[in-house]
Amino acid sequence: MSIGYRPWTMTNNMKYLTNICRIFVGLLFIFSGLVKQNDPLGFSYKLEEYFEVFHLTAFNSFAVTLAIVLCALEIIMGVALLFGVKIKQTVWGLLLLIVFFSFLTFYSAYFDVVKTCGCFGDAIPLTPWQSFGKDMILLVMILVIFFNTDKIKSVFGTKGSWITLAVASVLSFGFGFYTYSYLPVIDFLPYKIGNNLPNLMKAPEGAPADEFKIIYTLKNKKTGQVKEWTDKEYISTKIYNNPDWEYVKASDPVLVKEGFKVPIRDLKLSDEDGNDITMVILEDPEYSFWVVEYDLEKANKSIQLELNKLTLMTEKYHSRTIGLTSATPLTADTFRHEHNIYYEFFFGDAVPLKSMVRANPGVMLMKKGTVINKWSFRNMPSVDELEATYFKK
Repeated sequence: MSIGYRPWTMTNNMKYLTNICRIFVGLLFIFSGLVKQNDPLGFSYKLEEYFEVFHLTAFNSFAVTLAIVLCALEIIMGVALLFGVKIKQTVWGLLLLIVFFSFLTFYSAYFDVVKTCGCFGDAIPLTPWQSFGKDMILLVMILVIFFNTDKIKSVFGTKGSWITLAVASVLSFGFGFYTYSYLPVIDFLPYKIGNNLPNLMKAPEGAPADEFKIIYTLKNKKTGQVKEWTDKEYISTKIYNNPDWEYVKASDPVLVKEGFKVPIRDLKLSDEDGNDITMVILEDPEYSFWVVEYDLEKANKSIQLELNKLTLMTEKYHSRTIGLTSATPLTADTFRHEHNIYYEFFFGDAVPLKSMVRANPGVMLMKKGTVINKWSFRNMPSVDELEATYFKK
C-alpha cells in the first residue's frame, strides 16, 4: 500500500450519497417553491380544489395566504438543506412535508379527484401519478439524509446560518407578495403577452388526432364461445359476415393514444342572451381592453372609477372596454348599477378567466386576438399613460 492511500470505506460512500441527495433535494425544493411562488394566486386555486375534495371549503378564504406560506417554506427549507443550516430541524420539516404531499398526490391519483397536482405550478404540469412517483423518490432521498445528518456540515457556521435563513425568508415571502400583487414575473399560461389566442384555439395542420378503439363482443352460435375483437380486427376479418358468429355488444370508444391538445380549449364568451360572441371579440382589429373580473363579489371596487375613465377614453378612439365575468347576467347587471360602471359585460367560464390574468380585476390589452399587455388592478397605468402609449402615435 503506497504512502497516503486511504481505503474507500462504507462511511465515505454514505457521505457522498448523503451530500448528493442533499444537493438534489435542496435544489428541487427551491425550484418547486419558486415556480409556485411566481404565481401564488394560481397555486391557491389548486389548494381550493383540494379543499373541495376533502370538504374543507371553509379554508378557501385562507388559500392565498396558505399558498404563499407553503411556497416560502419550500424555498427556505431547500436553502437550509443546501447550506446545512439547522440540519436536523430542516430534515424533520422536509420529511413531514413530503409525507403530506405524498398522501395528497396518492389520494388524487387513486381516486382521480384532482387532474394535475400543481407541484411545479404551470411550468411543468404533472399528473397525480407522476407527482406521486416523484414524491416517492424524494422520500427515499430525504430518508437517506434523515439517517445521516451527522455527515452534513454547515457551510457558513452558526452566525452565517441565521443570516442565511433571514435572507431566504425575506426574499421568499417578498417574492410571493410581489407576484400576488403585480402578476407573475414569468407567465407560463397560454394567455401570456405576445400570444395570439385564436391560433392557440386550433390545432396546426397535420397535428395528430386522438386515437380510439372499440371492442366488439361476438358469440359463436355452435360452440357458445364468446370472443372479443378490436375494431380493426372486426373489420379486417369481416367476422360480421360469418353466420356462425352473432353480435353481442360493442364497447364505448376507448382512448388509445392522445393526439395534439390545443393550449386553449375552454374559451367561450357569450352575451347576456347566451349568444356565442367569442370570435367577434377576438377578431376585433382595434385595441380593446378586457377587464377580467371572474368573481364580482370579490372584485376590487376602488378601481372602478379608473376603469370608467378607460371606457370613455377608448370610445373616443372608436375602441372599446369590456368586462368578462363568470357571474350571471343578473348579477353583472346589479354590479354595474351599484358601482355606476360604463363598460358592458360578457360571460365565460371561471377557469379560462382565472388563467387570463392573475388578478380580480385584471386588465388585458388586446388587438386582433393578440395579448398586447396585461396588468393587475394594483399596477394599472393611468388613463393618460395608456392613451399616450397606445393611441397617440
